[in-house]
Order: sequence, then C-alpha cells, then structure tokens
Amino acid sequence: MYDIIVIGGGPAGMTAALYALRNGKSVLVLEKHGFGGQITYSPKVENYPGIKEMSGNEFADKMLEQILALGAEVELEKAVSVEDADGRKLVKTEEGSEFESMTVVIATGVKHRMLGLPGENELVGNGISFCAVCDGDFFSNETVCVAGGGNSALQEAILLAEKCKQVIILQDLPQLTGEETLQNILRSRPNVTIETDRKIVGVEAGPDGLTGVTVENRLTGERRTIPSDGLFIAIGLIPENGPFEALADLNQYGYFASGEDCLTRTPGVFVAGDCRSKSIRQLTTACADGAVAALAACRYLNERK
Repeated sequence: MYDIIVIGGGPAGMTAALYALRNGKSVLVLEKHGFGGQITYSPKVENYPGIKEMSGNEFADKMLEQILALGAEVELEKAVSVEDADGRKLVKTEEGSEFESMTVVIATGVKHRMLGLPGENELVGNGISFCAVCDGDFFSNETVCVAGGGNSALQEAILLAEKCKQVIILQDLPQLTGEETLQNILRSRPNVTIETDRKIVGVEAGPDGLTGVTVENRLTGERRTIPSDGLFIAIGLIPENGPFEALADLNQYGYFASGEDCLTRTPGVFVAGDCRSKSIRQLTTACADGAVAALAACRYLNERK
C-alpha cells in the first residue's frame, strides 16, 4: 500500500513524486515508456529557470535521480485503470500488475500527432520539432516548414518568423483554418510563405539531420522537395485519458476538465501536466501542476489521519 501512486513519469509526474516524498509520503511512479516524456525530444532546454542549457534527456535523468534518492519506487508499466473502493485506489497495469494506494496523481501527458512518414520518428529532435518556444532559437536565420493550418500552427509560425530567414506554412486543405487575425499577421510578414493543398509525403535527411520536406500538390499530383533546415509539426495533440474517465471528467478534446487546483470529481484522485485542460503547455507549467497536485494529495492524506 502506497500513500500516492503517480501515473506518468514526465516532468509533471516526477515533480509530483518529488513534492510528495519531501512531505514524507510513500510514492510509486508508473511510466509506460521512458522517464521524461516529451521533454526528452528536446536537444536543448534553455527556458527552465536557473538552468542555462541542458538537453531534455539530461533534465529527465536528473529528475529521476532526484526522486530515486528520496525513496521513490518506479515501475515501467502502463496503467490501464484505476478503481476507487472504500477510499482506496487500485491501479491495474497492462502487464497484469495491481498496485494499491490511498491517492493517485494522473500525469499521463499527451503525444503529438505525427504525419506518419518513413524516417519521421528518427528526425524528432534532429530537425523535426513541435514547439517554437522551446526550439525556435536553434533555427535562427534558417529556413523552416510548418505543418498545419490551424491556430496552433499559425501561432508557431508567427514565433518562428521572428527568428527564421524563411517560414513556409504547408496546409493540406484548400485554406488555412486558423483565426483570420493570425492569418493576417502572417500574410504581412515578408519572410512567410503560405502553401495550401500541399500534403507532406516525405522527409529528406543528411548526416546532420533534416534537409528537406517533400510535398504533393493535391490538385495536380505534382511532387517537389523543399530544402528546409527544420519542420515544425502542429497538427494536434492526443491526450490518452480515456482509461480514467470514470474518475475524472474530460472536456470535448479529451483533456481532464480540471482547473489550476488539479482536483477531480473523485476524492483522492488528482491530475497534473499536459493531460489537463490548459492554455499553455510548457515544461514550467507541467512542473507547477505536479507540485500543486502532490500537495493537494498530501493535504487529503493528512486530513484522514
């Protein structure tokens, strides 16, 4: 029996574990793939307070080292359900294990929707990125493509246009779908090109990473390769909260409908990080959620002693 089980080993989950451990609670962290989550795709982290520069993998390794030193237990298993019975939580995993706790912090994060191209995954962090705030500086004075035409893609393109020599927006629909205000901003930028009815069908790579993006004209079928130093994919995020919707409400997009307090409708169940409904998803906001959720869980436990 644990005081707290944390589902998810990204920055939010490991911060939750850190704060819980420092409050004298026993903690198990369940992570389905590898500790660190999306931050491990960032070759450099330069926007975390107090750290001038560090790779995402280094950051994740240090967080894991920190919680292990404080006594956290960790398992590489995928949680598939949480049952709430008599004030106790039973967490079951895909691997067949069952773990029991008094509280649960769900920090399952999100995964980026990919284009589904050969060689795409291998170029993530080596030319392919998802976050202009995180990685835009690495492409200063270079040419980048942006996949997508919705608000997220247009906002990414606006940020990139401040740094890059050229920004090429590739939308596979006949028109952009983002807000007119954002479109007008981009159309006013001399270094921004907007191409609609362009489906990305391939990525080219050299020894140093991405070198080009191959597109197909959906009207003519013509293909060409655009020389590019970077490709920012902004075609949506996929939360994986379905297995826990019996305990916590989801919004129309599948995110946990919880506020900044990280509470859910189930006592003793808390949510944290990118899996929660929020307007900004950054490393700092994920860590902040982890702290809030952990301290809420600790208060819940202390009140029941």
